[in-house]
Amino acid sequence: MVEYGIESTCDATLKRINRGHTYADTVEAIKRTAACGILTGGHVILGLPGETHDSIISQASVLSELPLTTLKIHQLQLIRGTRMAREYSENPDSFHLYTDVDEYIDLVIDYVEHLRPDIVVERFVSQSPKELLIAPDWGLKNYEFTARVQKRMKERGAYQGKKYHDSEKRVIFAKD
Repeated sequence: MVEYGIESTCDATLKRINRGHTYADTVEAIKRTAACGILTGGHVILGLPGETHDSIISQASVLSELPLTTLKIHQLQLIRGTRMAREYSENPDSFHLYTDVDEYIDLVIDYVEHLRPDIVVERFVSQSPKELLIAPDWGLKNYEFTARVQKRMKERGAYQGKKYHDSEKRVIFAKD
């Protein structure tokens, strides 16, 4: 398994967060890796500055076109002493940190509904040491967060791929 830090499908975001690659670079690397028969995974960060709910959700469909086996989803976390933490202190209005855990849970569910159903989602959140974390601090362990996602998915009648369309724009596994 080779995993790539995709982070975003938006080149403007990748440039802003100083990733040093474009989304096209990511696509090429993932396709070349998968073509060698190597299982391929990716990591994305939901809530990067400049990205909206709709632009985040649209990324799920874009990523679904790639030969990904797994995906790890992370929330944006502000960590003390980083450039992004400094940017946040100077211009907090340019960040949406999903400090309300239920809002982030709904974002995750919206995201996975648009994600290809056979991609294994390995993680919905990441955890940083509490003493370094500025925000968001939900006070939840990963398994507690996952349980809340599962509960909310049942309440909403949601499932991975519910709103996914393949490259021919066919709805896959939709019950509506």
